[in-house]
Amino acid sequence: MTATPDLGTRTPQLASPDLLRSVFRQHAAGVAVITARGESGPVGFTATSLSSVSAQPPMLSFGISTGASSWPAISGADHVGVHILGEHQEQLAATFARSGADRFGAPTVWREGPEGVPVLDGVLAWLVCRVAARVPAGDHRIVLAEVVLGEHAGSGRPLLYHQGRFNGLRD
Repeated sequence: MTATPDLGTRTPQLASPDLLRSVFRQHAAGVAVITARGESGPVGFTATSLSSVSAQPPMLSFGISTGASSWPAISGADHVGVHILGEHQEQLAATFARSGADRFGAPTVWREGPEGVPVLDGVLAWLVCRVAARVPAGDHRIVLAEVVLGEHAGSGRPLLYHQGRFNGLRD
């Protein structure tokens, strides 16, 4: 005899964008900013889909919507910057998440880094990565990128995204 899972009083929902969003609101994720050099200047966006893929070679992945304002630059970039944000950088995360924001204007502090990649100051860590592949995934692309160099630049606790808000890590 097989046991049936206890679903409580709720009825399971069919797959939909709303179901996926509501389920992932329950998942706490680290917050990163991805940057690249675009034809008309630096571009960047806030990402919570950052994942380590391989240690040998050092490789990571992140997702980006093909409708994102940064996509045209990311789609043609040879290199990207990956920045791990600290809990003190909630406003920076919000700026890079907001459509139409001047992401590289004041108060954002950045410099041109290796391979021309914009590098943000004050982050917990940053990497410059060579784009290895862009894999179609629905209305997104999964970007696979090989780490070229980086720095564990800062100290502190990571910024998290949970329940539609930026949060600090609690003990």
